Amino acid sequence: MPAAGQQKWWALAALSLSMLAVGLDGTILSVALPELSHALHATETDLQWFSSSYLLFLAAAMLPVGLLGDRYGRKKALIGSLLLFALASMACAWADSPWQFIAARSVLGVAGAGIIVMALSALTVLFTEEERPKAVGIWSAANFLALPLGPLLGGWMLTHFWWGWVFLLNAPVAVLGVLVVWALVPDSRAAERPRLDAIGALLSTAGLVGVTYGLIRAGEFGWDDAGAWVLIVAGLAVLVVFFAHQRRLSASGRRPMLDPGLFKSASFTWGVILIGVVALANIGVIFAMPQYFQAVQGTDAMGSGVRLLPLIGGLVAGAVPADRIARLLGARLAVATGFAAIAAGLLLGSRTGPTSGEGFLASWMALSGFGMGLAMATATSAVLSRVPEERSGVAAGVLQAVNKVGAPLGSAVVGSVLLAAYQSHLNLGGLSPAQADETRSGVFGGLLVARENGSTGLRDSVRDSFTHGLDRGLLVSAGFALVGLVAALLFLPGRTSGPAAGAEPGATPDTAAAGTGTGGAGGPGKGRQEEPHGLATGT
Repeated sequence: MPAAGQQKWWALAALSLSMLAVGLDGTILSVALPELSHALHATETDLQWFSSSYLLFLAAAMLPVGLLGDRYGRKKALIGSLLLFALASMACAWADSPWQFIAARSVLGVAGAGIIVMALSALTVLFTEEERPKAVGIWSAANFLALPLGPLLGGWMLTHFWWGWVFLLNAPVAVLGVLVVWALVPDSRAAERPRLDAIGALLSTAGLVGVTYGLIRAGEFGWDDAGAWVLIVAGLAVLVVFFAHQRRLSASGRRPMLDPGLFKSASFTWGVILIGVVALANIGVIFAMPQYFQAVQGTDAMGSGVRLLPLIGGLVAGAVPADRIARLLGARLAVATGFAAIAAGLLLGSRTGPTSGEGFLASWMALSGFGMGLAMATATSAVLSRVPEERSGVAAGVLQAVNKVGAPLGSAVVGSVLLAAYQSHLNLGGLSPAQADETRSGVFGGLLVARENGSTGLRDSVRDSFTHGLDRGLLVSAGFALVGLVAALLFLPGRTSGPAAGAEPGATPDTAAAGTGTGGAGGPGKGRQEEPHGLATGT
């Protein structure tokens, strides 16, 4: 039952604050890595695991924590996750060896998964279908504010304070989140408690870890790395077994961890897929532009954060009015419009040069951000509109798991395209084999060699080559956006509506309608289920 009055909007503020704490942690880490390398005597492998351990446990815990929230109460799960997040953040700050820091980051990933999934599932409980797109827009904006704020805040704190404070900062934010959630967010759980599916939890965790780590390896070592492919294929195979296990439980009359009936809804299935495509399309900007600002234009981490603000401004401008745009155009056209804006912005961005002005860079990033906000908020609302309240925890876990897998996949694809184009464009004449290898390793390695040699020619070649690779990477990202545009037009229903009244637990409106022989809009059900046009009341 949606919450009444203004209290739910204050509750949304608490949920957004919790999401901001999780987002800040990830972006601040990238700024803190040089200081951590010195303070903890960390190797390059240690530094990679500082980030990878968090991402692995974040992805792996998505479905299990969703199940726990549905079973024991989503408010309890969210408060527990916030407290664990505060404790793990303090453990990160007080770690005095790489393995201690990695262990704390792993726990932080589990806590982050609980916050992300429970905050999203709470939107289903707090808001009506008409209000949900606006709520999702605000939630999305808070989620992505961390992109510029992390480097800005982290850079300032590392300049003036001990490095541990960038992690200790999470603790009071998380505790404040606990207090506000406790006071304002209503508790909810499934009316019929789902059983604890240990086999399903183990399979989903193992599969997501395999796929995610395989994609991380592909991003680090390239797509010709055999280990990456083994992990990806094995992870996908385990996920296939997981879905077969869930279908078997459902067919036998037992309640599965993930209801296969959810995927009978086109809005749920394609909404989840398109959210993953949004992550794929925009990771090129998030992955490459900070490197461009720092390596090519010579800014520091704080300056890079400032230059990302147009992207965030565009995202807010697209996400917050997404509910009104969806009512005007319908979900299908609203998401397609978002992808069109993403593609247009990225295609414009593919003309970026080493000396491009701030106005040009800001304009195409703002356009891309607008499309990202519109497509993400509308697709998320389409997914949530098809989820019964009692299954919202696991459903939110599915949505976020796809989103979190999409990011490393996009990084691996765009990163490999960027690196290949960068290497093919370099002028390595006069360098020793060791210097040539260092230059080919990446833009920062190339700039280091140029600085050691005092060669402005090599420096310019490295910067030109990286910009060439950036442009190719943005073209690939634009291709992802165009795929999302076509998929939205072909497969996403024009309008979504909430779960059918009287539907069995776990049934979607599509399956309920199919059982009665009526269409989703009240007409005769015949062939492919038609869903009305518009996220809320529609036109």
